[in-house]
Amino acid sequence: MKITFVMPCYPWTPMGGFRVVYEYANRLVARGHEVTVVHPSRVKYSPQESLPASRRVRKTINSTIELYAKPSVSWQSIDVRVNMRFVRDTDVSRIPDGDAIFATAWHTVRSVLECPPEKGEKFYLIQGYESWQAPKEMIDATWRAPLHKVVISKWLLEIAKELGCQDIVHIPNAVDHQRYRVTKPIEGRRRQVGMLFSLSPVKGSIDGIKALTITREEFPDLKAVLFGTPHRPAWIPSWIEYHKNPPQEFIVDQIYNNSSVFLNSSWAEGFALPPAEAAACGCAIVATDSGGIRDFVEDGVTGLLSAAKTPTALAGNLCRVLKNEDLRVQLAKACNGVVSRFSWEQNTERLCQRIIKVLNVEQPGMERVQNLVVSGADCAT
Repeated sequence: MKITFVMPCYPWTPMGGFRVVYEYANRLVARGHEVTVVHPSRVKYSPQESLPASRRVRKTINSTIELYAKPSVSWQSIDVRVNMRFVRDTDVSRIPDGDAIFATAWHTVRSVLECPPEKGEKFYLIQGYESWQAPKEMIDATWRAPLHKVVISKWLLEIAKELGCQDIVHIPNAVDHQRYRVTKPIEGRRRQVGMLFSLSPVKGSIDGIKALTITREEFPDLKAVLFGTPHRPAWIPSWIEYHKNPPQEFIVDQIYNNSSVFLNSSWAEGFALPPAEAAACGCAIVATDSGGIRDFVEDGVTGLLSAAKTPTALAGNLCRVLKNEDLRVQLAKACNGVVSRFSWEQNTERLCQRIIKVLNVEQPGMERVQNLVVSGADCAT
């Protein structure tokens, strides 16, 4: 099959939604499919004038830079057989003909909808409910668009049902277990807490730092290690260690495998990939109930959850696991067991079957598709 993914922008920095697409692309080409990932400098919003002025200005600046430079995706391994296409916009002339085409974010839906039939059957890989990026009415309209939908978490599936969406399946995200795995014993880890830092308000990093500061009052020896893509803001306390754009090997070895706890303070997450990666490396998860994280964190069973935007509650849970080593180890091992069942290979199988079901393998010329898909797996509904 010829499969196209339409991305929302250029991948200048590590982004979870992009990583998901690249993981699928790698495995799809390994199965013999032709995959193109289209990265536009500009996409068609609906309507354009509804976006905040600050976002329109930022897009103009980025588009100017992208006329002269193209990103190098050093933070994710990408199979050389994947066609990484960087284009000016999402005009149909820049999108290859194919069997299936995926929108990958709310603001790529309009571009996919406008594609003629020869670009392929139209799908929407829903990776979040981005109501913090645009008016709710705009987001909801993209969900209700006539596309074959795949959601990455049960929380998103619930939202889809509430919106009356049809033709939708749930395929949860996964973890690359060859990279993210336990290399240091879960027992006896030092009192170190890891956390992803972001300047995006929805990531709740200010809440996370407040929770860490409260926790340090009870545990003066607490070590907090943050990582992210921005430069270190001056307001981060000096006792907190911060790493800007560290390589994945450093994150896995020095943060995930050295930390006893991973803290996640997001207000909303389609899945919450960093906590899943940290759990795969043996961290106990203390987090806000951001929605998608429920696919692998059950409060009191595989981690501790508290309401978003409540740093005192987050700090209370953090203190609870730091006080009780048996509880920390129990939660870490339980979550590690859940995450170990998330497989990109199985997910790719399910995604292939989703596409094939839509395309109808009984059509002439599609018999070869059956040979590229391992039989026996069913799509989740």
